[in-house]
Amino acid sequence: MAAPVGEMVWVPVLEEGVFRFDASEEARSAAGPSLSFVEPRRREEPREGGDRPAVVPACEVAGNVQKVVIKLPSGTSFYGTGEASGPLERTGKRVFTWNTDAWGFGPGTTSLYQSHPWVLAVLPDGKAFGVLADTTRRCEIDLRQECTIKFSAPSAYPIITFGPYNSPAEVMMSLSHAIGTVAMPPKWSLGYHQCRWSYDSSEKVLKVVRTFREKGIPCDVIWMDIDYMDGFRCFTFDSNRFPDPKSMADDLHSIGCKSIWMLDPGIKKEKGYFVYESGSETDVWIKKADDSPFIGEVWPGDCVFPDFTCERTRTWWASLVKDFVSNGVDGIWNDMNEPAVFKTTTKTMPESNIHRGDADIGGVQNHSYYHNVSFYPFISKSNGMQSNSLAALRVLCFDLYKFSGVWNANGKVYI
Repeated sequence: MAAPVGEMVWVPVLEEGVFRFDASEEARSAAGPSLSFVEPRRREEPREGGDRPAVVPACEVAGNVQKVVIKLPSGTSFYGTGEASGPLERTGKRVFTWNTDAWGFGPGTTSLYQSHPWVLAVLPDGKAFGVLADTTRRCEIDLRQECTIKFSAPSAYPIITFGPYNSPAEVMMSLSHAIGTVAMPPKWSLGYHQCRWSYDSSEKVLKVVRTFREKGIPCDVIWMDIDYMDGFRCFTFDSNRFPDPKSMADDLHSIGCKSIWMLDPGIKKEKGYFVYESGSETDVWIKKADDSPFIGEVWPGDCVFPDFTCERTRTWWASLVKDFVSNGVDGIWNDMNEPAVFKTTTKTMPESNIHRGDADIGGVQNHSYYHNVSFYPFISKSNGMQSNSLAALRVLCFDLYKFSGVWNANGKVYI
């Protein structure tokens, strides 16, 4: 049965012009911790100030679903909604924030690789207004009704509004005070990068870069896809095709070129494989409801998946990365961290899977709670990488921009 539609309760937070809205005082207490705010306490602590919100959202709770409606002046246009297909302006569109391995996506695809429940509204007077639905769960963002923002997601979650301010830039500046700023990339990463699927040997890699040099074409970085691995096992190198990665990296460095190497979260379930064995011993795998490790098929075959919501998993992973980058690795790019799973209708793992998350990010929860952020610590707080390294992920949430860049995943090139 649905609760009656009513205005949300609000408190001022963060800085002037920023407000937190909840369905009720009880909903405010029930909301999970913020994985968007760089300092989560700033979402929880009311600030001083006499300003009041210019817009108060309406809310309806139907069963376990919280629906929020924000009406704005006629002539308002909408932007944002994170990574989405179609035009930059999102007016008239609907998006679902649910990380999806969207190979071959088109203009009508409603869920891509990243989840950002955020809308930037440009008002008819030129001012701008930002809205963040601070939830990790699957969230519908519906902009099909004129001048209206609608969010719908399970469980209690706060709405954070920014402005109206004088310009979109001011809204984005205020948002950055909440979620943090983009990580500064190393200087070497700002040049031309050469990347494709895939280079099948170290000889091929060196030939490509030397050809760039011979033809006088700048090339600062080359990327290695999963074919460098031994049978797609992470943290390994094929002994025939990439027998000495450190020597190859040294050769690249000698001619002014850096290298970025792929890592995936799916770890091959294989006795004797050192990553699988050490992970099993440390008890780092995502579990099924029966407490056994979830097994899903990805590039190496049957795989288990690290539960990065746990501190011990991040520490274990960081130790593997530290050893890996000692081979001359300058950066890491990640694939498949939606997380993607082959031969399933959902393209991912069951929502009933269990994450044993740290208390400060939500504690023990099922996969539906952590899906959009379940691999966010994949390269973040304890990553084992050096300060001048580069990380690029296929999947991002607001929290991760402080640690990583993003690559654009599986697009089609038409020639």
